[in-house]
Amino acid sequence: MQTVVFLGDSKLELREYPDPVPGPDEVVIRMKASGMCGSDLNHLHGPLRTGSRLVIEGHEPCGVVELVGEAVRPSEAKVGDRVMVHHYDGCRTCQYCRSGFTQYCPNARTVFGGLDGDGGHADFMKVPAHTLIKLPDSLSFKTGAAISCGTGTAFAAIKRVSLSADDTVAIFGQGPVGLSATMLATAFGARVIAVDVEPSRLEMAKKFGADYVINSREQDPVAAVRDLTRDGAGADKSIECSANTTVRRQAIQALRPWGTVGMVGVFGKVEFDSEELIQLQKTVVGSLTFSKNQQEECAQFVAERRLDVEALFTNEFRLDEAEKAYELFDQRKIGKGVFIFD
Repeated sequence: MQTVVFLGDSKLELREYPDPVPGPDEVVIRMKASGMCGSDLNHLHGPLRTGSRLVIEGHEPCGVVELVGEAVRPSEAKVGDRVMVHHYDGCRTCQYCRSGFTQYCPNARTVFGGLDGDGGHADFMKVPAHTLIKLPDSLSFKTGAAISCGTGTAFAAIKRVSLSADDTVAIFGQGPVGLSATMLATAFGARVIAVDVEPSRLEMAKKFGADYVINSREQDPVAAVRDLTRDGAGADKSIECSANTTVRRQAIQALRPWGTVGMVGVFGKVEFDSEELIQLQKTVVGSLTFSKNQQEECAQFVAERRLDVEALFTNEFRLDEAEKAYELFDQRKIGKGVFIFD
């Protein structure tokens, strides 16, 4: 099968690997869509990797079950099932694995797609059967790929801040995760303020349901958010999707007293004044991806409300276009890309 591997030092390669064979509790998925994620660039530009067998990239996989191991129960997976993957494995016995938050397993964590487990940038992907999440029939494979990372992450963050229909929420950063948060928060019934520096992203935020958009390159986003809220008090909730220290501070400052901010962007620092959290009794919470149950819940939510998650993708590629795809992605000449398969 054809695969995409990152060599580090800003280099990648197409490599031929043998088609995978499932172990007793595993399945092999024939890939239909595998999304590109901003976090991929950390692997692409990371330290140089060597060896004849490098890990296959891609942690936003979606496809159809092709082969099933002998110990896999029909209730877990059958040939022909349309599935997403919760892209983590663990010891399967600790409290985190049992809760569905396998990414926190302290004993034997595996992350599929660029770290220590093979991902979806390949014709086939082998995973434990317990990682599969059924894809509703009404959703496309590209939608399933988005839910498998960025859109699922946004859904979990919305749940983390306990967003409700009577809230005003400011969403800082309108990349794929932020745009997903804008779409989902709108579907939750909240009043949505989208913040970014790129006019094209703000236009997409409008299409995805934002009530107001703020270009923080042209105006102070904290003052602008407050101007849009009752008595200038600030937003009830905010969600930060940029991993930028300054933006994180703004997401806190734009809250009303007793407001809650969810920090989603990975890496970087969080800085704040004690007055913001203590005197004004604001709450800061972190939110890293999602549980297996939340991934399934997100898919059902998207299906029931007929949300156009597929519109997040601006470009489609074949695997043999991977070098061009990631060059354009790295230079921000495209939005969110996806590899598609026959």
